[in-house]
Amino acid sequence: MFQSLKKKVKEFIGKTEEIAEREIKLSKATKIKGILRKGIKLSEKDLEGILYDLQLDLIQNDVAVETTEAILQELKEKLLGREIERENLDRFIKNSLRETLLDVLTPEEEVDILSIIQKSEKPFKIVFFGVNGTGKTTTIAKVAKYLMDNNLSIVLAAGDTFRAGAIEQIEKHSESLGVKLIKHQKGADAAAVIYDAIKHAKAHRIDVVLADTAGRMQTNVNLMDEMKKICRVNKPDIKIFVGDSLTGNDAVDQAERFNKEIGIDAIILTKMDADAKGGSALSIANITKRPILFIGTGQGYEDLKRFDRNWFVEQILES
Repeated sequence: MFQSLKKKVKEFIGKTEEIAEREIKLSKATKIKGILRKGIKLSEKDLEGILYDLQLDLIQNDVAVETTEAILQELKEKLLGREIERENLDRFIKNSLRETLLDVLTPEEEVDILSIIQKSEKPFKIVFFGVNGTGKTTTIAKVAKYLMDNNLSIVLAAGDTFRAGAIEQIEKHSESLGVKLIKHQKGADAAAVIYDAIKHAKAHRIDVVLADTAGRMQTNVNLMDEMKKICRVNKPDIKIFVGDSLTGNDAVDQAERFNKEIGIDAIILTKMDADAKGGSALSIANITKRPILFIGTGQGYEDLKRFDRNWFVEQILES
């Protein structure tokens, strides 16, 4: 999924090696013993072309312009005017890029969902947000399986009352997983459905409530009002945005809008097993400053991988 970006990283490092060769020739040309430099300083001119090429490729890999600019600015600060030993040039450039990408992916606050649930009052309430087609309902089922595998009891809430199909979908998941589903009829008050699920969880000493929500386009004012009501009435402990990594900047725009309107606490990115370019993760993490908890890697309930930013960056840097 990162092939074109890996290629550009390799080219990026290769160009700095060309600069090193040029510096060696220049120093040798002086023919004055003792001034042959041991190190190389990358100038503004040296970096200009290199960073421009990297900028284009980041954008082509679905990295938002704002995030691209942040990456390039931090990388430039790490490289400009620094004296680098020629034999360490490749390693220095790669490490600088690694540090920059890790900085972008580092949230303002880490979220260890299992630890938080264990320490919190029960039932622990998680509400999932995101537009239709992202795999949100399937992701909820995957999270349910993950929590059940960690000895937590679950109840599901069919909070997407806008579509009858959404209620049927989460009902099938509840049957497959063997967990209780609280549902109302199509068109019912979504906040009331989730409220009833919380009430059921309290009565039956269930650990976690996982609530689905409607996913009409994020520009829909009525949808955002409904989401705000859900939060106001039910006071979720964690609000998770589910984004489709294949949609690139659309996913970034959606995350930014949901974060602005209702305030998200964490992110799950779906379809990372497909031809995702990787830019959505960088952009969403940078723009929202929220942690990515999991990535979806398939349709099975087991296909949910805890997000490891070190792993993710190494996937980009591998050549």
